[in-house]
Amino acid sequence: MFGNGEDRMQAPEVRDVPDPDVVRQRMLVVLEKARAAETMPWNKHDAEVWQLIFPNMANWLPEEEGQQLVLAFEAEMLRLKDAA
Repeated sequence: MFGNGEDRMQAPEVRDVPDPDVVRQRMLVVLEKARAAETMPWNKHDAEVWQLIFPNMANWLPEEEGQQLVLAFEAEMLRLKDAA
């Protein structure tokens, strides 16, 4: 089925590195959800997960851009915790 030859399918390409554009878009969606909320938009578990994942996602972006997004997210999380 896979392998060399005209009658064979090519194996799918595997990406080891996330696409920065996809990561950026996902981070912006999460950040916008936090910005638009008056109270915490996630349950306790999900909020904790986002606080772990969001900074790690930033590692796939240019350093300065990632840091700015993380700072903005952290500020929103503090605002939302204070609103509770």
